[in-house]
Amino acid sequence: MAFDFHRNMAKGAKTMNFVFVVDAFPTVSETFILNQITGLIDLGHNVDIFSAARPDDRDFHDDIRKYDLLKMTYYHNDRVSNKLARVLWGLLLIIRYGYRNPKAVLNSLNFFKYGKEALSLNYLYKVMLFLAIGKIDIILCHYGPNGNFAALMKELGVQGKLVTMFHGYDIRRGIEGGGEIYAPLFKQGDCYLSISDYNYEHLVAFGAPVDKIRGHPVGIDLERYAYFARNRPAKGPVKILTVGRLVKEKGLFYGLEAIHQLVIERGCADIEYYILGDGPQREDLEAMARKLRIKDKVHLMGPQTQEAVIRILRESHLFFLPSIAEALPVVLMEAQATGLPVVATDVGSVAQVMSDHQSGCIVPARDSKAMADKLEQLIHHPESWAAMGQAGRRHVEERYDIKKLNRRLADLCRGLWEHPT
Repeated sequence: MAFDFHRNMAKGAKTMNFVFVVDAFPTVSETFILNQITGLIDLGHNVDIFSAARPDDRDFHDDIRKYDLLKMTYYHNDRVSNKLARVLWGLLLIIRYGYRNPKAVLNSLNFFKYGKEALSLNYLYKVMLFLAIGKIDIILCHYGPNGNFAALMKELGVQGKLVTMFHGYDIRRGIEGGGEIYAPLFKQGDCYLSISDYNYEHLVAFGAPVDKIRGHPVGIDLERYAYFARNRPAKGPVKILTVGRLVKEKGLFYGLEAIHQLVIERGCADIEYYILGDGPQREDLEAMARKLRIKDKVHLMGPQTQEAVIRILRESHLFFLPSIAEALPVVLMEAQATGLPVVATDVGSVAQVMSDHQSGCIVPARDSKAMADKLEQLIHHPESWAAMGQAGRRHVEERYDIKKLNRRLADLCRGLWEHPT
């Protein structure tokens, strides 16, 4: 386990020291977290990253190298396997950093309360990561389970204001398992960021302190997503695009059924359907495409870098989001920012991200006929594409500009830091 920290020293009273707590870092799919990290660095703040898991591949976003973020990233589930070496390393860490917070060290070794996690020195190693960093002003967690982890660290004695941003799977986990799964976080947390009205309603239902919930959506870097008006190609097919994990929540089986209806039942043969992303449903989706006789029209492209996603967005004509569950789909922001008309399902806060009948069409979830109807309408009326694209771009500029949102986030965190209640 590495304890080699590269933090810049704080310059001036307004510089804050952030620790981001995430599931895995870096990943090609969660650019909204990366944009927050780089945005806060650009605003002059110090950032370290605590990740539960290492990345699956090394095909990273360019900003990972530009900002040298791997040197700021620490994997808190790493630990020395040999028991004797683990004890010796633990003693060394206590000698080096234990004086900074003796209470947290003692708490992490309380095996009467924490059992094998204390006996194995697991909690000691995690606490020492925080102590080795030094002064921490804000612990910013993405997803509720990471907030629970940080709440445990605060219970042990780690210092810093605890801010947790809830997204999608963590809200679904609370719906399925009951909001009490986040009780430790709701006890220790200082602020809960709700990215949408949908999330706000569920956080209240889960039992989050209402006075600590703040609305704060994720956003995108608009400079990366250049707008241009779409027109139907003089030659070649109309390209329909979906971007997302190949999981149940994305409703891709309904999407394939809609494409089947367009191609086989309605004779819209001059289309191609591209799906970017990977996940456990890939083989099943391939089998379904064969069964529906649309295999030659469906292209499963696998996971892509952000640069590749942007390029394919520009090469597409219509964007399609057939999800059965969403919180605040970032990919819908990205698609509209480039000028793509969209067809999306009425789930989560999709209606916040787009304007029905202006930037595209919203249809009921699981209704493949309604999806096919709206896609067919757009295919046959390309004269509407440019106006829809312009409306979508304006909507994203007004609400989801990451630079504006990062300044707002910094101001919110500064308020917690400078004016504790």
